[in-house]
Amino acid sequence: MAETAQRARPTFARLAVACGVGSSLEFYDFLIYGTASALVFGRLFFPQSEPWTATLLAFSTFAVGFLMRPIGSIIFGHFGDRLGRRRMLVISLSLMGVSTALMGLLPTYAAIGIAAPLLLLSLRIVHGLSVGGETAGATLLAVEHAPEGKRGLYGSLVTIGSPLGAFLANGAFALVLLLPEADLYDWGWRIPFLAGIAVVLVGLFARRNVAETPEFERLAKTERTERAPLIVVLREHKRLVLLTAGVNLGFNAFMFIVVTFLLSYGSQAVGISRSVLLYGSMAGSIAQVAGIVYFCRLTDRIGRKPVLMAGAIFCTLWGFPLFALVDSGDPALAVLGIVLAFGGSAAIFGPMLAYFSELFGPELRYTGVGFGYQIGAVLGGGLSPLIANTLVTAAGGSSWLVATYMSAAGLISLLCLFGLPETVRK
Repeated sequence: MAETAQRARPTFARLAVACGVGSSLEFYDFLIYGTASALVFGRLFFPQSEPWTATLLAFSTFAVGFLMRPIGSIIFGHFGDRLGRRRMLVISLSLMGVSTALMGLLPTYAAIGIAAPLLLLSLRIVHGLSVGGETAGATLLAVEHAPEGKRGLYGSLVTIGSPLGAFLANGAFALVLLLPEADLYDWGWRIPFLAGIAVVLVGLFARRNVAETPEFERLAKTERTERAPLIVVLREHKRLVLLTAGVNLGFNAFMFIVVTFLLSYGSQAVGISRSVLLYGSMAGSIAQVAGIVYFCRLTDRIGRKPVLMAGAIFCTLWGFPLFALVDSGDPALAVLGIVLAFGGSAAIFGPMLAYFSELFGPELRYTGVGFGYQIGAVLGGGLSPLIANTLVTAAGGSSWLVATYMSAAGLISLLCLFGLPETVRK
């Protein structure tokens, strides 16, 4: 009996491991693909193209993974709202880790021709499906176990997974970039992907002892689960889905330009060392972790919307200063711009998922949170590196159009937040 009670109420430390570590490992898998797209995939899988075109094609496969995320949210959300949060998280983590490890074993274009990018694309689809199920599920595991008044703090256990994953991914590539160029393109790039095997083992171990959430157990006992949660969400909560998607769109557009596009732009167009840019992203990831914890705790005291709106304003305004610092060609100024971009955006990213989970009832929460969040991720993060690459080409190598695009996307987030209610005092 005591063991059952203990499993029903996991400690903060146990949830931190299950949600934070598991989520960070999941995003490690996801982000190393974006890093590889910016640095090596163009040459390895699309060698018949010019460098910028090859990078564009690599970013296109990156976008395909994002397009799969809403589909993943529908599939995992359906079963997560009907069968439970925990078991869906085990499946999503397993799919992500295995597909990542297989990417590290792929032959390149030089070995098997057109089959190489096609296989890469197939594994990228699996990537996207699994991330579509991971984000909402990990959020609900944390937030639905949270004590009253601490949902923002507990929600931070999931969002810190993104910068921690970025730190690990950039760190892994920073190490392999120390290799001679011939070794990097021959076998060194595979090492971060093969580490996906360890990702699966550590992530599954972290989640194996965490019980199902009390809110879902109450739903299951009273037979209040929905048979078709997506249909109910689209019929009764369409406005919520559109507005939450818009909130995430601006943040994702901002963040994935910083995380992925700047690696190729800063090195190819400006001439800053790729290693310097990676180290800047690593430092920014640490700043974002600290910012997420601070801003999430702040939302538990003053409300979600004031903090989220401050973050949206930052994303709207910071694009132009960011590119001015990068375009200076000074490595220190470029790193400063990247670190501030990570840290300031934590105000909107940190509390976002906890806020979204409070907008939907528990019987629809996995589907509602996941679908809205992932639609925004597709329209923002999935397309932003591709759009940014195109805008730089259209502007003759200048970055001002990209900065304008970041500002417009941030404004969308801000306007959508105006249309959503406060949830802390509900």
